[in-house]
Amino acid sequence: MSEHLTVTVDGERATAVPGQTVAALLIGLGRRSWRTTRGDGRPRGVFCGIGVCFDCLVVVNGEPDVRACRRRVADGDAIRVQHGAETPS
Repeated sequence: MSEHLTVTVDGERATAVPGQTVAALLIGLGRRSWRTTRGDGRPRGVFCGIGVCFDCLVVVNGEPDVRACRRRVADGDAIRVQHGAETPS
């Protein structure tokens, strides 16, 4: 297994380590929010950190509503901010 994984975050290349969650990667990149609420577009990021609150939702490989605190990064993942309620692409 490689020591580093290569992913994209909002179209920009980033490096992760095996076992790292998407939330940990985003926090490590200096991000504090990566989702907006549906109605008024308020920023959200990690809140509970254990997959209960659904504040940390992101889109991974075209699949919306992925809990960033629960999803481990995989090599080649395309991660992006989720804007409100989205449908799978």
